[in-house]
Amino acid sequence: MPPPGLSRREQLQARIKELIESSGVLVFSKSYCPYCVTLMLVLLMYGFSLEDGPEYQEVLLEMTGQRTVPNVFVNKTHVGGCDKTMQAHSDGLLQKLLTGDKEDYEYDLIVIGGGSGGLACSKEAAALGKKAMVLDYVVPTPKGTTWGLGGTCVNVGCIPKKLMHQTALLGTALQDSRKFGWEFDETVKHNWDTMKTAVNNYIASLNWGYRVQLRDKNVTYMNSYAEFVEPHKIKATNKRGKETFHTAAKFVLATGERPRYLGIPGEKECCITSDDLFSLPYCPGKTLVVGASYVALECGGFLAGLGLDVTIMVRSILLRGFDQDMANRAGAHMEEHGVKFIRRFVPTKVEELEKGEPGRLKVTAKSTETDEVIEGEYNTVLIAVGRNACTSKIGLDKAGVKVNEKNGKIPVNDEEQTNVPHIYAIGDILEGKLELTPVAIQAGKLLARRLFGGSSVKCDYVNVPTTVFTPLEYGSCGLSEEKATELYGQDNIEVFHTLFWPLEFTVPNRDNNKCYAKIICNKLDSDRVVGFHYLGPNAGEVTQGFGAAIKCGLTKEQLDSTIGIHPTCAEIFTTMHVTKQSGEDVTQAGC
Repeated sequence: MPPPGLSRREQLQARIKELIESSGVLVFSKSYCPYCVTLMLVLLMYGFSLEDGPEYQEVLLEMTGQRTVPNVFVNKTHVGGCDKTMQAHSDGLLQKLLTGDKEDYEYDLIVIGGGSGGLACSKEAAALGKKAMVLDYVVPTPKGTTWGLGGTCVNVGCIPKKLMHQTALLGTALQDSRKFGWEFDETVKHNWDTMKTAVNNYIASLNWGYRVQLRDKNVTYMNSYAEFVEPHKIKATNKRGKETFHTAAKFVLATGERPRYLGIPGEKECCITSDDLFSLPYCPGKTLVVGASYVALECGGFLAGLGLDVTIMVRSILLRGFDQDMANRAGAHMEEHGVKFIRRFVPTKVEELEKGEPGRLKVTAKSTETDEVIEGEYNTVLIAVGRNACTSKIGLDKAGVKVNEKNGKIPVNDEEQTNVPHIYAIGDILEGKLELTPVAIQAGKLLARRLFGGSSVKCDYVNVPTTVFTPLEYGSCGLSEEKATELYGQDNIEVFHTLFWPLEFTVPNRDNNKCYAKIICNKLDSDRVVGFHYLGPNAGEVTQGFGAAIKCGLTKEQLDSTIGIHPTCAEIFTTMHVTKQSGEDVTQAGC
């Protein structure tokens, strides 16, 4: 029995642990639950201990991440609810757990996917003494582009994107420098090949570095395509078509996503995606970017910053899922600086008029609101309308893993566990989770520690800061204004906001009062900051620090009592006093 002097919750925790330690098969249930009754009929062959579940449910939620009953433990191992237990029964796992028999698997852990999350998970597992394998294989794009170990972020995402964004910022800095007294006579122009080569050389060094790290950590790496053939067995196929088979006690799915296509004539033959852009062997020239995702705006932004003619075709809204006030301001800044927008149109056909590097393409598009059809000629068409999870061709049906058929995403519990107890998933393929590299890395490390290190720490997906690297960068943390209104009600939030003019912009006399900052506060909770939004230079650096403060429960009063660093952009959050509701002017007149 639990020792005296404990709180009710502590007594329940102690009692549950006692039951788990002393039982072969333990079922927490409710007598009126039909799933419990169904499961017990199956478990009769094993014999089981039964505990009435209602009073234990909140404590079990903390311990297992599962709120519902039945909640089953076998030989001190948490199996899960009705579906997972039935699956474990059909797989023969229940019998193995009960008898203590362990399959002689080749690996303790196989990770499918060599992106940031998969690498972090496998290295952590190996550091905890487990035998781990990573399989990574890049299916070439329709244009034949492929890349090395490291996943989307390293090869065709965050890293090359930020470096090319920096290239564009340097171009702006060159223009500004004349106003600060720098004199140069040479005609300034940009060389695409020099930039592309430098960026790709750096990425190649990262690819090599990851391979060395895996070797040093004793993680087996295979450049092969992985497919489940059984719940604990995969087939690995290399680029020459050679097949090998491997087994593991546990699996982590970390396959990531690839760009989505529109399904229109000519797009795969004529168009590129972000998977192709960063290693494109020639300057793309006059470019049409199709889409309004962060990938579309970031790529369109830095291409325009290199001096190219850029048009962005938008079906509906900019940056879906982000604060729309901020998204529209970021778009307006791009438009003011030469990026053209075609709104409420979608392409219906792409035709090649002339081959070349770049060639010449004709795009036909139709209005989403009327019968209007337009045509335009471009050198390059970049499709950036979203991304699809890479889950449809890895044999998940053979492993019994449930997938959302609409988007390929995988539902998991708060421990990244799929409906199959020994298979987990992390990163961009998770349903309802943030598609961010640092999130995948954190989730991967913590998952390995829970699986093999006795940890109980879970990944926190709340209040994750992020930045969109548009020409005028947009950093955010927490809720959008729309989401905060939906959750708390318009009357229960207060929005403080202001325009501002960075000191660095004053001498070149550009973008006066185009930068913008706002915070969203919950009036029902001491004006706690539930949304942070910043549009201005160095948004990532600014947002990161405030992200930590928001995790600590930052309030408006605490911001007001913080002394800012002058002159900086970030200090604007310590002096903000105008509310949106007041309707007062937020234009800044000076320092």
